[in-house]
Amino acid sequence: MGTDGRTEICPVDDITRTFSERGDLAHLALFLWASSATGLLVWVLRELAASNRRFNDFVSEIARLNRFFRDRD
Repeated sequence: MGTDGRTEICPVDDITRTFSERGDLAHLALFLWASSATGLLVWVLRELAASNRRFNDFVSEIARLNRFFRDRD
């Protein structure tokens, strides 16, 4: 409970209530979709960058192995 005796409400509940009272549920749905799509895009780009680093490490190791065998001859 808050200091004034009322139950504290999560800010997300306030936002949801504001949208529902004004009849903007479509805007809320669009915002949630856009937020989740953006989050997914960030996650995919992060995974792609990690994949590129791993592939680059693999190619570097193959090149090092090739140099090793070439120098032995």
